[in-house]
Amino acid sequence: MIPIACPDMGPEVQAAVAEVLASGQLVQGARTAEFERQFAELCGVREAIAVSSGTAAVHLALLGHNIGPGDEVITTPFSFAGTANAIVLVGAKPVFVDIEPDTFNLDPAKVEAAITPKTRAIMPVHLYGHPAAIPEFQELVRKHNLVFIEDACQAHAAAFQGQPVGSFGTGTFSFYPTKNMTTVEGGMITTNDPEVADRVRLWRNHGQRQRYVHVAVGFNLRMTDIHAAIGLVQIKKLARWNEQRIANAAMLTAQLSDVVQTPVTKPGYRHVFHQYTIRVPGDRDAFAAELQRRGIGTGIHYPKPIHKQPYYQQQGYTESFPVAETAAQQVLSLPVHPALSSADLDTIIREVRALCQ
Repeated sequence: MIPIACPDMGPEVQAAVAEVLASGQLVQGARTAEFERQFAELCGVREAIAVSSGTAAVHLALLGHNIGPGDEVITTPFSFAGTANAIVLVGAKPVFVDIEPDTFNLDPAKVEAAITPKTRAIMPVHLYGHPAAIPEFQELVRKHNLVFIEDACQAHAAAFQGQPVGSFGTGTFSFYPTKNMTTVEGGMITTNDPEVADRVRLWRNHGQRQRYVHVAVGFNLRMTDIHAAIGLVQIKKLARWNEQRIANAAMLTAQLSDVVQTPVTKPGYRHVFHQYTIRVPGDRDAFAAELQRRGIGTGIHYPKPIHKQPYYQQQGYTESFPVAETAAQQVLSLPVHPALSSADLDTIIREVRALCQ
């Protein structure tokens, strides 16, 4: 079976974890601080704050900007539910806007009509590793004096005109095992605003700047040194892994674009292919099941838009977002990870083409 993801947990990672265990310094110690430093350098920002998950990163980024009850945050209905759930968790309201049909990212042309006096932030998702429309969103946040939060949980080292995502606003990243780099679980907030960074650090660690002095009621959303040690191994390999993902995607596109809709990379953007997602006309689920039978793992990201999830239906989200709803019926992610061999790629191409005949 060719898996949809294949995280590297080899000897270097195992040795790094063993070293932490032997040290006795297990939580938010020197390795976490070094991982934060290296990730800030990767993103070209002043501050990076390590946390326990990507969802925690989004949650704390919102709190870092004092977004809460009575506020609205514009975001995409086509993402993992954690994006919108974090908005709900701070007491604000997610306001969904439909997506672009080619990148599957939040459509900037439709966002301005959704801005109200209650809007505090725009939070696009750099879905599948392709950055959202950076200049268009920057113009909107300037024009309307809004906060720009980048959900870059799928887009480590993606870029626009050479500038890394996570540096255009407040960035949020996930290190879940399927991501381009992993800490097994973990997340990161990136920012150039020292006040936002201070509030995030306060909220992640029980509301304390110094031990046992609690100036706020915060959370326990810290990263452990075990996870940070894994991240320090992984970050050294990220550039090579991303280049391999891009090369694998190029090969797939060259051989499949005449039979299915393949991913795009818009001019000026660096797409790092967390997922290689095609559109399957007809019965997508049957197509995926047949690929599975032929030894090719796939993923559906995502089978139900967020506004169609039971919780959001119960909250009265009745609007229709037809581009997102159509995408949810057609998208299928194929393996693109750096562990694929040439033979694996040939097999994927052959079997997808055979099913499209």
